[in-house]
Formats: sequence, structure tokens, C-alpha cells
Amino acid sequence: MSDRPPPDPFAPARLGPLTLRNRTIKAATFEGVMRNGAVSDELIEFHRRVAAGGVGMTTVAYCAVSRDGRVQRHTLVMEPERVPDLTRLTEAVHAEGAAIQAQLGHAGLVANTRSNGMPTLAPSTRFSAPAMARVRGATPEQLDRVVDDFERATRVAAEAGFDSVEVHLGHNYLLSSFMSPNLNRRTDRYGGSLENRSAFPRRVLAKVRETAPDHMAVTAKFNMADGVDAGLWLDESLPIAQLIEADGHLDALQLTGGSSLLNGMYFFRGDVPLKEFRASQPAVVGFGLRFYGPKLFPHYPFEEGFFLPFARQFRDELKMPLVLLGGINRRDTVDQAMAEGFEFVAMARALLREPDLVNRMQSEPRHEGLCVHCNKCLPTIYTGTRCVLVDPTVPT
Repeated sequence: MSDRPPPDPFAPARLGPLTLRNRTIKAATFEGVMRNGAVSDELIEFHRRVAAGGVGMTTVAYCAVSRDGRVQRHTLVMEPERVPDLTRLTEAVHAEGAAIQAQLGHAGLVANTRSNGMPTLAPSTRFSAPAMARVRGATPEQLDRVVDDFERATRVAAEAGFDSVEVHLGHNYLLSSFMSPNLNRRTDRYGGSLENRSAFPRRVLAKVRETAPDHMAVTAKFNMADGVDAGLWLDESLPIAQLIEADGHLDALQLTGGSSLLNGMYFFRGDVPLKEFRASQPAVVGFGLRFYGPKLFPHYPFEEGFFLPFARQFRDELKMPLVLLGGINRRDTVDQAMAEGFEFVAMARALLREPDLVNRMQSEPRHEGLCVHCNKCLPTIYTGTRCVLVDPTVPT
């Protein structure tokens, strides 16, 4: 910990080439309002509202770099024809004084191939529950195309006026799954050792940095731990992060954990809304959740700043700017993050409950976020992500 006084979290701060108005970031949360991948008025209002509430930068969640990289068919794809609508989105956020970044990713094993109507990719051949099928390991030629897709997506983001791009290296999406010893069983240059398993994600980061214009920041969301047996953990994620830092392609690293493929509740601490999950699914899936739900969605009690113990390990080893994520609902947690050397904090569910939480933290330092960690917002991703205490209705 530095002897210097911690920075004011609500004063302007540098993020690579950018100057953000403060050190708060709206973390990516799948908005669920992009029917057939369209940039809707609801998506624009979602981010405009958070920007008006005071965040330094908001993140548009899961912008797929290709059609086969979508989570499902209602996922936005960063294609050139989307630039005019994406520009409406960035301009709306800028009008409120905030910056905006696009989270770029390829779903990999998390992709719902039936919804997408096309096959997906994986580091190694294995069964995928979202695909309801066996997914084949990607060929070198397919991986070359993925790199090209990230390049194109970065160009689209820049043309549409995004201030930053965040490369998704977490939650066992494609790039994250390459780093996982549980999911990557390759025997070529992209499998085996830590250097090999991180080589493909680092290649993507290099291409994104090479493509991004000088005025655009490049960040990444990075798994500290997968939250599953035999998955990535600190003993390997720390050395990989050191390799990424040495490459020098990133302006900041946001620290996360868990697996959208195998353990989604690891990064959603608190109650498990199984009843609501069952109701949001087709009848057959809902029936199965009656029996397998507790295993698929294990319970982790909520703790304020729950990723901080793991994140401290990275702060101790790395010099690059780090973004603390995970259960940040109070001003004193933000102040603690600054005191421990984190440059930024990211919030998600807390801002669904109170889009103006950042402004309230500034004006009312003792204010504690109103989110009760019920996680009933999670099943709403299928009908428009929202806090059910703010808006219990289902959008038409």
C-alpha cells in the first residue's frame, strides 16, 4: 500500500488516453433488450440512465465479434451496418457526461447454438449444455478468423464513437476457456503450459490494441478463478496476468471470477431465485431445474466487496491499473478500494437498483446501496434486465 493519500474516487481520473469524470464504471450486465441483435431505444435508455446517475463510464455488455460468437440470437453483433444505431447510443451517453465502452467477446462454449442456428467454437472437443451438443475444438484456421473478427469489432466500436473496448477474458467464454486447465486440453501451441494456454487470448489482445485508435482505451475483464474443480485458480491466473501486463496491451484489468458455463452464481453472490429461473425457461427446462437447480446454481452468501481478498493478490503482484468488481454497494467500500491501490471500481447489480447510486454516494457519503442481493434480476435477462423492485413488469 502506498504512503500517498488515496485518490478521491469522484475526481477525474486517467484511463489510458481517456480522462473519466470519476473512478466508477458500470460493469457489463447483459441488458436483454436487443431483439435479434438490434440497438433498441431501451438499450440506449438503459445506459443513458446510468450515465445520468453519475458513473464515469458505462459498459455495453457482450458485443459479439461474430454471429457464431453470440450467446443467443438476441445478442448484438459488432457489424459495420450497426454503426449508425451504435452512434446514437454513444452520443446519448456522452450527452450525460460519461464515457462508454463496448465489451467485445466470443461466447464459445456458452453459446446457445440452437438459438443462433449455427455451430460454435471451443478450445477442445467436449459436450456443452447451452449447445445441447458436442462442440468440436477449433482449428487453427478458425482461430485465425476469430482474431480477424476481434479486429473488425474494434474498428466498428471506434467508428461508432466508443471511448474504450473491454475484451472479455472471463466467465469461460471462448478466450477465458483457453486459459482454463479444465476446458483446454489442446496439444498444439495453444494448449498445455500457462504460456501456451494464454497465447491465444494474448494474441487477441495484441490485435485489438494494434487496431484501436490512439484515443481509445483497451481494457479486459479477467477471471481470477473459474469457481469449479480443476478450473483456473490464483496459482495460474496470477502468472497469466503477469504475462498480460508484460505484453503491455491493456490500460486496465477488471478482476472477476466464475463460469457462465459451469458456475454462474460464483459471481452473483446472494440468494438463488430458482422459482424465477424456472418460470423464465421453457417448460421442459423449468421442470429439470426443479431437480438439478440447486446443483447448477449453488448458493454463495453475499459479502460486501466479495472479490477483494482475491483481487488483493493481483494488486500485490501487478503495477498496471486494476478495476475492483464484486459486491460494491457502499461508499466506504469504494474508499477502501482506493486506499488499497485499486484505480477504479465497477458496479453492476447495485446500479440496476439505483442508477443514480454514484451521485448519491457523492452527496450522501453514508448512503448504502439499496440492492438486497436477491438476484431476482438475473432471470430478467430474457425479457429486459431490471431490478424487480424498481420495475416488476415484463416489457412488451
